[in-house]
Amino acid sequence: MGKNKIDMLSGPLFKNIVAYTIPIILTGILQLLFNAADLVVVGRFCGSNSVGAVGTTTSMIHLIVNLFIGISMGAGVSTAYAIGAKDDELLSKTIHTAIPTAFISGVVLTVVGLISCNTLLDWMGTPKEFIELSAVYCRIYFLGMVANMVYNFGAAILRATGDSRSPLIFLTIAGVLNVVLNVIFVTAFHMDVAGVALATIISQFLSAILVVIALMRRTDACKFIFKKMKLDFNVIKKILKIGLPAGIQSTVFSFSNVIIQSSVNSFGNIAVAGNSAAANIEGFVYILMNSFYQTSLNFTGQNAGAGNYKRSLKVYKTCLLSVAVCGLIAGALVYAFARPLLSIYITDSAKAIEYGVTRLTFICLPYFLCGIMEVTTGAIRGMGVSVGPMLISLVGVCGVRLGWIFTVFQNPRWHSLESLFLSYIVSWIFTFLALLIMYISIYRERLLSKRHFKDKRVNAV
Repeated sequence: MGKNKIDMLSGPLFKNIVAYTIPIILTGILQLLFNAADLVVVGRFCGSNSVGAVGTTTSMIHLIVNLFIGISMGAGVSTAYAIGAKDDELLSKTIHTAIPTAFISGVVLTVVGLISCNTLLDWMGTPKEFIELSAVYCRIYFLGMVANMVYNFGAAILRATGDSRSPLIFLTIAGVLNVVLNVIFVTAFHMDVAGVALATIISQFLSAILVVIALMRRTDACKFIFKKMKLDFNVIKKILKIGLPAGIQSTVFSFSNVIIQSSVNSFGNIAVAGNSAAANIEGFVYILMNSFYQTSLNFTGQNAGAGNYKRSLKVYKTCLLSVAVCGLIAGALVYAFARPLLSIYITDSAKAIEYGVTRLTFICLPYFLCGIMEVTTGAIRGMGVSVGPMLISLVGVCGVRLGWIFTVFQNPRWHSLESLFLSYIVSWIFTFLALLIMYISIYRERLLSKRHFKDKRVNAV
């Protein structure tokens, strides 16, 4: 076993989960630092309007990109299943289908992003102070979508094999380059938001190149060879079976976040700047939650592929407890240091900082609820079921939030940022309880099915 590979099928579970999850957390933090570096640099050298211009694009970019990020997760789960089943032929086909799929996805995203970004920014009600700068940032950012997709698909494959450290190493190298280029482009060439966008896509291309090289250097069935690239439609169907519902879910989530961003925009440019900075800080807590989701997804995927459902239950319980504890600690720390953290991003508006504190209070403190919801979704998808959690999440998260915005939030007594952010808490609780019921039902069904299969084999003998 390689030094970077974690054994998901045997060995001490908690120790392996921690060793696997920590690099994912650090990788996610570095990815978020790409955007954080953008905000900090423009905030320090260009002002709060530039912070708002970059921050207000986040939900719009996610709306367009998340469908394909979900498909990359499908590639990861398909890889984990093939490894658990010890099917080297299927594993090789999965790798050589996933990479060209990533390239095609990136081209599609570039075209869609360039065509639609101005329209979506207008539709979101982006403040006039931001809209021109936001459009410049988006157009440059979408030119890097091929690299973004290749990295995400490649990293998902590596993590599915048990290697969560290599993506961290690659992103560390790219992250350092991103920060250096941010400072150079903004301070030396005075490029404002165009400079930070250009720095981001250059660093993304570097991380994509590194992840492809890593796959090419493997010596097992996961080795990537350019000549073997081929779209195997049976593999694509398996990837889409898991990845497409996950992507649709993420896209609709992003749509609800666009609606929420539009609601925040109605409070003015100062509120938008404070919300943008707070959302970026909040993103670091979400990384913790999402990292345990990925751990739950891949550990469950390999063990389900091997038919070891009892170990997959232990995986779920361990991830659930871990994400709850981490979420509570991280949320409390962010709340305690809210103002100093926001002051890193915003230097010219005390009122914007107070708006940011409001968001962190209502969303970061109870963020563990989001974590246990995410882990449960990962455990269900790891067992090969993706449509069910998608539907529950769409109703429980998006439905509740949008319903809240168009009913409760419209009441003058409840028309406030506090009320808007309260919708997050309600949606997390509702969705987790529904997903928990689904997980228990699927687990029992799989366990009974396995026992029935064993009984039939015994009787046949």
